[in-house]
Amino acid sequence: MPRSLADGHIKFTILLTKPANPAQPTAAELAAGIDASCNILSSDFTWTASESDKVAEKALCVANNANALGASNFQASITPFRYFDATTKNGSLTEDVVWDAVMTKGTTLWAYARNTAKKSTDAWAASDEIYLGGEVITDEPQTPSERGGYIKYKVPMEFQSAWPHIAVA
Repeated sequence: MPRSLADGHIKFTILLTKPANPAQPTAAELAAGIDASCNILSSDFTWTASESDKVAEKALCVANNANALGASNFQASITPFRYFDATTKNGSLTEDVVWDAVMTKGTTLWAYARNTAKKSTDAWAASDEIYLGGEVITDEPQTPSERGGYIKYKVPMEFQSAWPHIAVA
């Protein structure tokens, strides 16, 4: 089976309302969300599991550390591009929808990422693999240290719940 190049294949959808079953959203729920795939900087996109907590549980006879794995941990941050034109300047309508969703600290969102051979622009379909879905809370947007390029802000997020390796209902 051929391998797929990763560029242009991450679909990232943000939901402003909780799906009926967050661990198994439907294609219709995802289609009604914000498709953020083309509005987020790729180079620092972070939506992933990180190292689990460690619990020291070695036996007396073990000379080295032998940790058990505890609670799972996840990391999230996105850098949405800002959009300004005659209709969105100093307030936004449609183009700045990702920024509007994440710009306020403490906002609860549900987001889902697909990274398969499908293109980012392909619609969600039943049984699509979601590599990570989660309920997150947004932190304060941060001004990037490098101000070149497009206007954008990095938005750190904290996972409240996560559903790795699930499928669209």
